[in-house]
Amino acid sequence: MIKHALTTRLWHWVNAVAIIVLFMSGLNISNAHRYLYWGDYGFVPKDAWLSVIRFPGWATIPQYYNLAMARDWHILAAWPFGVGLLFIWVAMLVNGHFRRRLVTRPADWTPAAVIASLRAHSADGDDAGHGYNPVQKILYGGVFGVLLPLMVFTGLAISPGFQAAAPWLLEVLGGRQSARSLHFIAAWGIFGFFVIHMVLALANWRLILEMFTGGRIAAPTPTAAPSLEQPAIEGAPDHG
Repeated sequence: MIKHALTTRLWHWVNAVAIIVLFMSGLNISNAHRYLYWGDYGFVPKDAWLSVIRFPGWATIPQYYNLAMARDWHILAAWPFGVGLLFIWVAMLVNGHFRRRLVTRPADWTPAAVIASLRAHSADGDDAGHGYNPVQKILYGGVFGVLLPLMVFTGLAISPGFQAAAPWLLEVLGGRQSARSLHFIAAWGIFGFFVIHMVLALANWRLILEMFTGGRIAAPTPTAAPSLEQPAIEGAPDHG
């Protein structure tokens, strides 16, 4: 049985490239105005809740300050990112991946479950095909259910071309500057997950290989069904 469906593998690599381009071009865009605000308006640095550092050229796309080109790259990568997210959600719901591997129970959120998950991962380095442990469910669920959708909706909200089509989205998010701040927070949340994901994957190179090949889940050992005709036990009384 294949561990990772073809749809999952295709989305994984397309999404990885899209996120890298989005993040690096976003750093270039951030350099244009390195202050974040809450509400509808914000222009004066003293009113900002956060002053962002100026990111070096090697971390940005392009590798020099060019706001127009950075926006072009950002929009280009946003299409496969947004469409891919819709695609993978439909696929996960249809093939049961979300129900089988990402749905959590109250017991998964307890400190004991988290500690046991971390110990099991450090010992085994893999879920061995038996489903995600509680920590993985929480992390992946938070990324798929919160951070990735938040990136899409906040990105649409701060896009000048979309604001006229759906002004209600800005109201829901608390204003343009609030949407911009949430977009920034979600981006760095995804970056943090990306770092953790890479560290764990590099610790067990088979995980990376399986995302190309699909991997295999070991079939459970079948247990023999009890026979209806049990052999007579030596020395047992015969009640026939």
